[in-house]
Amino acid sequence: MDVTAPAHRLSAAVSAASRLLPARAGLRLAADAAGLTVAGVASDLAVRFGCPATTHTDGSVVIPAAPLAETLKVLDTELVRLVVEGTRLALRLDNARFALPLLSESGLAPDPPAQVSEVDGAAFASALRVVAGTAAKDDPLPLFTGVRVQAAGDRLTLTASDRYRMAVARLPLSSPGNLDVLVPAALLSEAARQARGKVGLHVGPGRFGVSWHGGLVATAVLDAGFLSEDSIPSGTVDTTVSLQADALVAAVRRVGVYAEDRRVLTLEVGDTQVRLASARQDTGEAEETLKADVSGGRTSPSFQARYLLDALAAFAGERVVLSIQPGMRACILRAAEPGEVELTYYLMPMLPR
Repeated sequence: MDVTAPAHRLSAAVSAASRLLPARAGLRLAADAAGLTVAGVASDLAVRFGCPATTHTDGSVVIPAAPLAETLKVLDTELVRLVVEGTRLALRLDNARFALPLLSESGLAPDPPAQVSEVDGAAFASALRVVAGTAAKDDPLPLFTGVRVQAAGDRLTLTASDRYRMAVARLPLSSPGNLDVLVPAALLSEAARQARGKVGLHVGPGRFGVSWHGGLVATAVLDAGFLSEDSIPSGTVDTTVSLQADALVAAVRRVGVYAEDRRVLTLEVGDTQVRLASARQDTGEAEETLKADVSGGRTSPSFQARYLLDALAAFAGERVVLSIQPGMRACILRAAEPGEVELTYYLMPMLPR
């Protein structure tokens, strides 16, 4: 293989692939008349990025991902030439040379499944930023580390939960499709963050993928199981509160300074206002009152401050409606005026001390 590529474009492709791959993974570089393809080497994960290049000799090699990414980041040159030299891939510059060992080409992931639908990339990424944030980062049950991706007709639904909260986002599909899979949240979030323009949704037996111009990620899926919005009772709302999300966020941050170690705040609902209160033996107590539109009964649920802040962050700059259910049932947050992405956030209350 002998190919010349723009250093910054190649660096971007290699870095993007490296962020999606497990540690110590390899990269397969394939050069042909169309340019250079950067692909991940893993048994259950397919990662592909295109890079413009001038190919002098066709060929493909597998090399360690991490040292290639680090080397390309620090190069101060417009072009880099990649040439196979025996058991090494050499990166040649006018005044320097770097050589990486060639690895075995075994263990490549299968080809990605067929595309079944398409969604706007910006809306997809926006919805995933919120939904994937509610998935557990490390849980013995894989169910709670994934995002359930469901498509029916012209609507896409994304759902995730760590058992203390759940976020559900609905957004339009550019083309009708059908799928229902559970995808690792961290991988899906990173893929959506990198995607641009229209994003293709791919599904096949045991696999799911997303693609966009110049990039593709496909992975084995988890067991979708019972992760569903229907599992959360939501028909007994007796109090609704509407107010500016940003104002409530600011109050939570201030009052939360005085919360105990669990950082649990109480939200006392009045006739035309809500009162946030917290207390801590060694630092004192705090309370703050905000104007709000209130309907229904009066109640005083308690929430963990960081979970409440995470939920409200999804509605930044908007007016948010809190539908409060009695007892220890979930509080339901929605935008007063939903946009293209319709978000529903379920937050479990905490027992006050």
